[in-house]
Amino acid sequence: MMESALTARDRVGVQDFVLLENYTSEAAFIENLRKRFKENLIYTYIGSVLVSMNPYRDLEIYTKNHMERYRGVNFYEVSPHIYAVGDNSYRSMRTEGKDQCILISGESGAGKTEASKKILQYYAVTCPASDKVQTIKDRLLQSNPVLEAFGNAKTLRNDNSSRFGKYMDIQFDFKGAPVGGHIINYLLEKSRVVHQNHGERNFHIFYQLIEGGEEDLLRRLGLERNSQQYQFLVKVSDNNYTDLNSQVLMTLNQTVLLTFPQLVSPLNLEQASSARDALSKAVYGRTFTWLVNKINASLAYKDDSSKHYSVIGLLDIYGFEVSKTTGNFEQFCINYCNEKLQQLFIELTLKSEQDEYEAEGITWEPVQYFNNKIICDLVEEKFKGIISILDEECLRPGDASDITFLEKLEGTVGGHAHFVTHKLADGKTRKVMGRDEFRLLHYAGEVNYNVNGFLDKNNDLLFRNLKEAATQFKASLAKLMEILMSKEPSYVRCIKPNDAKQAGRFDEVLIRHQVKYLGLMENLRVRRAGFSYRRHYEVFLRRYKSLCPETWPNWQGKKQDGVATLVKHLGYKPEEYKMGRSKIFIRFPKTLFATEDALETRKHGIGEPIVFQAYWRGILARRRAQRKRQAANTIRRFIKGFIYRRKERCPENEYFLDYVRYSFLMNLRRNLPKNILDKSWPTPPAALVEVLTSKMITVIYKYKKYTNKYLINVFAQLEQKMVASEIFKDKKDNYPQSVPKLFVNGEDINPKVAQCLGSEKMKYGVSVTKYDRKGYKARPRQLLLTNDSAIIVEEGKLKQRIEYGTLKGISVSSLSDGLFVLHAPSDDNKQKGDVVLQSDHVIETLTKLAICGDKANNVNITQGSIKFTAHGKEGIIDFTPGSELLVAKSKNGHLSVVSSSLICMELLL
Repeated sequence: MMESALTARDRVGVQDFVLLENYTSEAAFIENLRKRFKENLIYTYIGSVLVSMNPYRDLEIYTKNHMERYRGVNFYEVSPHIYAVGDNSYRSMRTEGKDQCILISGESGAGKTEASKKILQYYAVTCPASDKVQTIKDRLLQSNPVLEAFGNAKTLRNDNSSRFGKYMDIQFDFKGAPVGGHIINYLLEKSRVVHQNHGERNFHIFYQLIEGGEEDLLRRLGLERNSQQYQFLVKVSDNNYTDLNSQVLMTLNQTVLLTFPQLVSPLNLEQASSARDALSKAVYGRTFTWLVNKINASLAYKDDSSKHYSVIGLLDIYGFEVSKTTGNFEQFCINYCNEKLQQLFIELTLKSEQDEYEAEGITWEPVQYFNNKIICDLVEEKFKGIISILDEECLRPGDASDITFLEKLEGTVGGHAHFVTHKLADGKTRKVMGRDEFRLLHYAGEVNYNVNGFLDKNNDLLFRNLKEAATQFKASLAKLMEILMSKEPSYVRCIKPNDAKQAGRFDEVLIRHQVKYLGLMENLRVRRAGFSYRRHYEVFLRRYKSLCPETWPNWQGKKQDGVATLVKHLGYKPEEYKMGRSKIFIRFPKTLFATEDALETRKHGIGEPIVFQAYWRGILARRRAQRKRQAANTIRRFIKGFIYRRKERCPENEYFLDYVRYSFLMNLRRNLPKNILDKSWPTPPAALVEVLTSKMITVIYKYKKYTNKYLINVFAQLEQKMVASEIFKDKKDNYPQSVPKLFVNGEDINPKVAQCLGSEKMKYGVSVTKYDRKGYKARPRQLLLTNDSAIIVEEGKLKQRIEYGTLKGISVSSLSDGLFVLHAPSDDNKQKGDVVLQSDHVIETLTKLAICGDKANNVNITQGSIKFTAHGKEGIIDFTPGSELLVAKSKNGHLSVVSSSLICMELLL
């Protein structure tokens, strides 16, 4: 990766696994993780995938300065970081106009929740803000501790383990400001309310309420400030069922329970215990759902003025769990979820690679990979999958039990290659499996599941006939897959370095296991199937141009030609690289390393000149900026003076009046009349009356034919500039650049082009680019304006005439691009409809058109998108701010225009 802003410390090992020479070696992969972890470099890339190691300590890499370092910077120009992933997704959403999602995965304790919080904090600090937006930012951040209180608990693996899955949509308006959000929760571990493993605790909120609640609150709820008093908060015998009502239903209003007489019935001890546990879990589950709904209501985007918003989704969901103990129902659901996510991950990774190769015109070679669809089908297939069999067993009449469920599995899926039980196993396997267990061969490894509790947990025990849990989870998971498939994904793969939560400790066995079930080696293999390194021509040329005399110090031609010249000089062999449409693809890391070594050597010789050049470029840039500011101020003073020209002399018009006087007198001085007897003297401007009398003018100046053409042109310019100001001032970003430039009348148009007008007089002409509706191909044209029509010409041939009377409107974006749309009728076959044009002098062109056609009130300056209709088909132009102008057809079929915004222009200045 070795990009320009990286320090030697950043380059410990390789900061992108695709640059590993021995990329198929798991040992080399883990050794690179070890080297970087030892230096507290917890982030490493696999292409665009971020691998994150939990440091179990506070690192000073999350400050506001770090956020600014990553904002708006090319993904690979700084060291790997969670902020880089967040910023890249944000910029892709803004420039490409497509919703994004960031998938954060890893096992409990790997740092998933912290990663999602870091991304939220990054957006809260770096995105545009207002008072209203700041409120939403605060609510997005404050939703985390509330959800953690009710949904997190201490486990053996993690002191703050999320016991639910969370998908959060962050909604952004057209300015890129966060304006709303929505949360979907998955599979809350409700069983924790009534039972915890040894060494674990219940949900945080119970302890926070008892230890931190005010006395008045505790008194109203009938609680004591002692967690040891409550059975569900202290692991005691399952034989202790005393004081059930006071300990479990203490916060419920008894009048509510009385409205459900079916709940009040004589039960034996075991039945009462089951009913108590079921009710407790149900109450907690619905409380959690109520809480999520309240948070969503507070985050809802309520602005009806703009129905459209963009979205970045954050998925923080449980990782694959392979424990030493036998798995339970919840673990079965969690691992099923990860099977689905792994399936999606591989599919989208392959698809993104294929799409990039196709877009760049490079042949894609198919990659063989393990498709875990066979495992997903085993779990979810209709009628024959494990979940369907579980539902069927829960609902069938008779004495259904967990064991009958296991027997049904053996009879239905017993021959499946990824399923085995004690009964079906060989002698060796039987020794390590219980009779009440089944084993699934997941993509990440083998897991034994104990069927005890499967039926009860799959049912709502309050309403026995209601099928729940696994099937509902399956449905919600399918919905989640749809959500993720509709967005452009980014990935964060979290790894925990040890089970003891110790800083600096690197447990290789544990890490190897996570590398396997996260599919990191497979992801690396997909990425390295073709080319390990790919960069845009501009980025590659900017970094390595000093290595070739022909490209140093600056290459004046096309960037692609410059890169071709550079790699030829460096001696790249044909099999080492490919040239795409916008990027260079390098196959072997050693090729890049050799280039990087050459650059390091070259730096010693060019360091001082580069510093001097940078210093001098800074001086020139400041001078240009100063001249631009002075020119802009002059134009402003001139226009304001023209507005106040009929008022008494004042600070607003004194510059204009002095200029008019000077211009009038100096022009006549240069053009004195030949015949002093000529009595047709020009009338002086009002600004000169107080200085010169008509008699003085008559004596000094002669001839009406010598009337100041320059002054006439000045006033014509002023009138046009006034119209331009009324239309574009403070509305279009490149308007200030047009102010100091004089408008022309089309003198640069070839006379042969004007011949197509016949007897019509051309009032203005300019070269333009026309974008076809089909494919948005760019075609050179000329736009000619006459007294009654706007005419589009191709090399002297009239292509389209739009009469001003039929011109419905003119649309243009608020950015600094030159695209505009003339909205013309398409009622009959003779009319072609709207036309999309681009002019290098868009302010001048549209001002002339507005004056000629009397359309100053019909120029619409829009933000975001412009719709148009041509040849009976509708099209859309999407405008997004960026660092340079780019016009191209996007994947969604729209014409995408990336152009500098006012902020970008100010930064350039």
